[in-house]
Amino acid sequence: MRTFLFAVLLSFFQAPTTEVTAPAFTVVPLGVKGGLDESNLSAYLVAPTGSSAYVCLDAGTVYSGVVKAVANKALVGPAAAVIRTHVKGYLISHPHLDHVAGLLLNATDDTSKTLYGLPSCLATVQNDYFNWRAWPNFGSSGAAPNLRKYQLRELVPQQETPLENTGLSVQAFALSHGKPYQSTAFLVRSQRSYLLYLGDTGADAVEQSANLRTLWQAVRPLVQAHQLKAIFIEASYSNAQPEKQLFGHLTPALVMQELGVLGELTGVAALRGMPVVITHIKPTAGNEEVIRQQLAQANKLQVKLVFPEQGQQLTF
Repeated sequence: MRTFLFAVLLSFFQAPTTEVTAPAFTVVPLGVKGGLDESNLSAYLVAPTGSSAYVCLDAGTVYSGVVKAVANKALVGPAAAVIRTHVKGYLISHPHLDHVAGLLLNATDDTSKTLYGLPSCLATVQNDYFNWRAWPNFGSSGAAPNLRKYQLRELVPQQETPLENTGLSVQAFALSHGKPYQSTAFLVRSQRSYLLYLGDTGADAVEQSANLRTLWQAVRPLVQAHQLKAIFIEASYSNAQPEKQLFGHLTPALVMQELGVLGELTGVAALRGMPVVITHIKPTAGNEEVIRQQLAQANKLQVKLVFPEQGQQLTF
């Protein structure tokens, strides 16, 4: 009896154990802003934890971001070697310059690799950039001579595609980025874990589309099973931005509105503590501070808001 009572008392005073899940992804932001500063535009390296074989989600800034990441010891330099050797391919959400400029500028010194995107995105890259007028044709078709440095691989929406030499795979989902522009969300998988990256996007209600609802329905079971490790989503403007001047972007109110739709599908409890990485903030004076405040005040879902810094490693 005394032994039993001692065991009960011991269990009462012992601290409860919490299961710790090892990170599935390493993310190195090469650029995090939504314009103006050409040295810090949307680009995120992603690899399975423990791997140095990265895919780059968008490519607004590449070299400057790698230099900063090397200085912060998030990557092992030199920078040119990282780009040539460790970046195995690019996932391009849409062909606006703030998402492809780094890719274009580094193409002359890059090694052969694959560019992944929806057909309309890759067609713009090939026809409007790789055409010997705007830039040499580093693509695999189009104006002669095509240098074939990059293989442009079209993604079929919602069909999983392996990402060469990375251990990752991806599913693409169309997004509306202000008519007539299309953007893309990438659902990246490493074994049984997922990371969701949204390129620039407007809210369904503003864009008069159902693209985000389709995406939320697709990831619902992953959220419920705790397999979705993070959501990267933009908040370009503060809530003061007029709806007609959003140009296919989100505000803090619209971010939380859309996450609320996801919460209705998954159950609110499933979203609690979910890392939500806020991307593409316009770096005008005071904008980021206001956006941070507005997101925090509206965070009734109790997601974990993350504000990435260029060159600072993240794990999920």
